[in-house]
Amino acid sequence: MLHINKLTKSFGANVAVDAASVAVEQPAMIGIIGRSGAGKSTLLRMLNRLTDATSGQIMFQDQDVTQLRGSAKRNWQSQCAMIFQQFNLVPRMDVVSNVLHGTLNRRSTLATMFNLYPTEDIHTAIEILDRLGIAEHAPKRAEALSGGQQQRVAIARALMQDPKIILADEPIASLDPMNAQVVMDALRRIHEEDGRMVIANLHTLDTARRYCDRVIGMRDGRIVFDGTPAQLTTGVARDIYGADETFSEAATSTEIEALNAEVVKLAQVAESA
Repeated sequence: MLHINKLTKSFGANVAVDAASVAVEQPAMIGIIGRSGAGKSTLLRMLNRLTDATSGQIMFQDQDVTQLRGSAKRNWQSQCAMIFQQFNLVPRMDVVSNVLHGTLNRRSTLATMFNLYPTEDIHTAIEILDRLGIAEHAPKRAEALSGGQQQRVAIARALMQDPKIILADEPIASLDPMNAQVVMDALRRIHEEDGRMVIANLHTLDTARRYCDRVIGMRDGRIVFDGTPAQLTTGVARDIYGADETFSEAATSTEIEALNAEVVKLAQVAESA
């Protein structure tokens, strides 16, 4: 389905993504992990064409995504929905209208200006909200909802596009553990029930191991691991997060503590297996 071939993005002398290659033959839930600045967000933004690649190719069902322009590019972006860490909702707009924004790519300019939506689309939006457990909040302003609820609204908006791929850029980074679980459970159900490909940037190994069929590890813009959660050993974790002499000098104390905690957990899993 999706083939990424030597995809590279440079910002001047800085290479954010360095010759990344990934092949996905069928819908899966894929987690991308790595330290801040590893290139995870840039990779997703290139997939969605929010950022143009410097070189390389993205092929989806025999279509070269990197060459799309104009309406063809917008059509691709509707098929490849994006969910952001900060939700990107319109705070003062009601929830159902925020969800209906997922249909903007297929609406006329006049309908958009006057905020006119077909009754069928409104019913679909409410059904999606109900599926995500927040239909009762449909008439409320988005700003009145909790962070976890707002992220589910953002997921509902993505589903309104009826996409083939959902890209989630750190979707739970700003959420408390309970809301993070609710959001990840929702993304997993969407993959399993709809057969949609879900690719999510994640900030903990535990989350990747629990929810993903496949995990990709990035370090300094390069893909250094691509395998199953079971293959995510302590040694692999150290390779991904750079747990060596240079890491101890360059990383913040928070990153070191987080890595050490993850390594301990992985070791405990290995001992109990």
